[in-house]
Amino acid sequence: MTTATTRPTSAPRLTIVNALLLPMADPGTTTHPDWYVGWLTVGHDGRITGIGPGEPPTTTATGEVSEPDGARGPAVDQGEVFDARGAIVAPGFVSAHSHIYTSGLRGLAHSETLYPWVLKNNEALLGSGAEDVYWYTLHGSLDFVDNGITSAYNFTHSRVAWLYDAATGHNAPARIRGTDYVTRQLDGCVDAGLRVVHSVRLDDEAFTEAEALDAFAQTVEDSLTRAPADQHLGTSIMGAVQWSAAARTAELEALTMRTHRVSNQAHFVETAENLDTQRAKFDWYDAAGALGPTFLFGHFVHPTDHMVARAVETGSAMVWQPTSNGRLGSGMADVARFRDLGMRIGMGLDDQSCTDVSDPFQNMRIGLYTVRARHSDASVMTPREILRMHTLGSAEVLGAAASVGSLEVGKQADLLVVDPRHPDTGPVWDVYATYVMACGLRNLTRVYQGGRLASRDGVSTNPLAPQATLELHARIVHGARSEGMHLDHVPDEAVLERAAARRGHVLPVLPVPSERGRSVQDLAAQPR
Repeated sequence: MTTATTRPTSAPRLTIVNALLLPMADPGTTTHPDWYVGWLTVGHDGRITGIGPGEPPTTTATGEVSEPDGARGPAVDQGEVFDARGAIVAPGFVSAHSHIYTSGLRGLAHSETLYPWVLKNNEALLGSGAEDVYWYTLHGSLDFVDNGITSAYNFTHSRVAWLYDAATGHNAPARIRGTDYVTRQLDGCVDAGLRVVHSVRLDDEAFTEAEALDAFAQTVEDSLTRAPADQHLGTSIMGAVQWSAAARTAELEALTMRTHRVSNQAHFVETAENLDTQRAKFDWYDAAGALGPTFLFGHFVHPTDHMVARAVETGSAMVWQPTSNGRLGSGMADVARFRDLGMRIGMGLDDQSCTDVSDPFQNMRIGLYTVRARHSDASVMTPREILRMHTLGSAEVLGAAASVGSLEVGKQADLLVVDPRHPDTGPVWDVYATYVMACGLRNLTRVYQGGRLASRDGVSTNPLAPQATLELHARIVHGARSEGMHLDHVPDEAVLERAAARRGHVLPVLPVPSERGRSVQDLAAQPR
């Protein structure tokens, strides 16, 4: 991708002017400065058609375009014009590791480490069906977009409800749902406008090998038909060797990677608990031939030197979740070391139930500051470097950098307007330091997806947003109470009680994403 030619070639749908642009394009792909005050245009296909310093091409009285350098060319209509008035315009964040269905579980197991926390989360969702998890995912995806995350790698909640016993290392299936439980999670991402890598677990220990492989093949086919091409960033395997009892899981995952040409992201050595057991399973993946450029280690907090060396040798990547690792007491990944060894690194927001606020600015700061503290060196990582990790770097590890991650001609116009003056953060001594260290969600005024306004001042423009809030609360509260779980405070009790009339069966998957499941109003109309 290059921005050497910046002039729009056709009438844009949107023109942004007077923007302090942070394109995040690598120096070798652009002739422009690293940052500058300038303009950007978006075509009717939602992709960037032009970008550059200074003023955009404007139509003259003779019907020609006057370039900033005085050159003339065919007239170009500017379409809708947004004057950024000096605010920062930067790429939408890419979360390279997310579990978006957890949007209704924030604050749960707030002082637990990974394994008891996972158990609590899974218990809370034991009674959930396909339509429940659709609304959970839609709510979480809208939350992502409101917070400036426009693309995500999404680990779907498995259709097998696993309950893991950390003491014995035994993983037991408590319930098995239909495949619609997984596909409806993709629908939730799509209906929110999020661009997504759809990640699914093989669940080979709950089915025959043929059943597990056939179900994944159907997932690949479904994702291509249910998600528009410009939102579908790929299908991937949710690597499950961490939870597996046998090396055969790694072999099946490697086979599936080759068969369908998909990536694999595995949670690995995330927590200090049961470290010997976790580390012993690394060789399962290595022996199976799974490691390589399409293999990602999620977390990678406690690897051995051998594991790091093999990851680097094979070109495998890692995805860093600093907020989650802190919240769960998992530890601090030595990201500076991995970087210096040449490993590709992305960043993720992980679960909304273990970051609680899906805030990419907070995620960058926690990551930046913990790395500096670990090394007792404030120069070990810069603001620009960590911003790249959460944008273009994350897109690269997902294999999506041709479409997202930076503001370049031909890429999706997923961009943020962040105003450091509202509330005011003072003079801009360094553009990247101001953006990463001083700005936050309070400064995020607009989110554009494909050049269309998706959120303004933290409020979604998606017409499903109000209903998603109501559905999430009603369904999570009813599901938790059905499992005997206690919530400290439930507002709008009467509304939720009426909605709780529904339960006892799983609704069939709908044929296309635009068709919705039953609403809370439908549920409340049922006899109690």
